[in-house]
Amino acid sequence: MTRTRRKVTLAGIGVAGAGGLLALVLAGPNVAFADPSPSPSGSASASAGSGKGQSKADREAAREAKENELAEKLAKELGVDQAKVKAALDKIQAEDQAAAKTERLAALKQRLDQAVKDGKLTQAEADAIYKAAENGTLPAGGGPGGGHRGGR
Repeated sequence: MTRTRRKVTLAGIGVAGAGGLLALVLAGPNVAFADPSPSPSGSASASAGSGKGQSKADREAAREAKENELAEKLAKELGVDQAKVKAALDKIQAEDQAAAKTERLAALKQRLDQAVKDGKLTQAEADAIYKAAENGTLPAGGGPGGGHRGGR
């Protein structure tokens, strides 16, 4: 093998390795980026179904209906306006989602810092990955409208 050909081959392997590493870094947090919204309980109505075979819009509509039903029951039980209860539930959910995003970003930052320390990524690469996650532009990135969940 000629010297130039060997350099090109080694460069190609390096690029492929860096791409593979990036895929591992991004795939590693999949558990941490799981949808934090509660899954339907076993007592979910028959119309909600098991979730299998339903479209995202159908699942979202079923989830929204369950939230509205809960708000209605709480409002009746507490003697408070349903809109007020729904607003409080939405506020709590938004706070929980923000806290979950903060936790995911902190975990990602630790993994990226370790990858830089191990020489697997440059600091610039780690910074770019973190910024993309922070902005919700990564798949399953956790920002409003980012990832597989979508914003409300």
